[in-house]
Amino acid sequence: MHDCCFTKANDWFRYRAAAIIVENGCALFAYNKTDNYFYSIGGGVHHGETAEAAVIREIFEETGVYYEIDRLAIIHENFFKESGGILKGLNCHEICFYFLMKPRGTQELHSSSMTHGVKEEMCWISIEDLDKHKAFPLFMKDYLSKDHNGIEHVVSDERI
Repeated sequence: MHDCCFTKANDWFRYRAAAIIVENGCALFAYNKTDNYFYSIGGGVHHGETAEAAVIREIFEETGVYYEIDRLAIIHENFFKESGGILKGLNCHEICFYFLMKPRGTQELHSSSMTHGVKEEMCWISIEDLDKHKAFPLFMKDYLSKDHNGIEHVVSDERI
């Protein structure tokens, strides 16, 4: 199946589903040796796939563990310009559905994920210390530090 993603001239667009996974006051992020930052667990929604199915698939692919969805928490419109990697120089526009996942009561994972040929590592970061790390999305510490009801719409523009 193909991700709902396209590039046209200098523009790149992707429809993504991601997870907010919290256990014992820590949020789960991924990183790899190529990038110098942490990022949310998730990935591209395949054509014909629901965002819910995509986030469950992506979590399992990246962590080796099945998580259940609690609820849709955030719709994030993200505009950015990438300075490196496969998106270098492109005007990027991503729409991501963030799902809050039900806690399992353990931080045990069985990860063996690869992204662009590079091994991904999973990392539990204390919510309290999240701002001490370069972690995307940037709004996550603020979001996780407060109580929320319903679905929030967040627009980020990092093209500046």
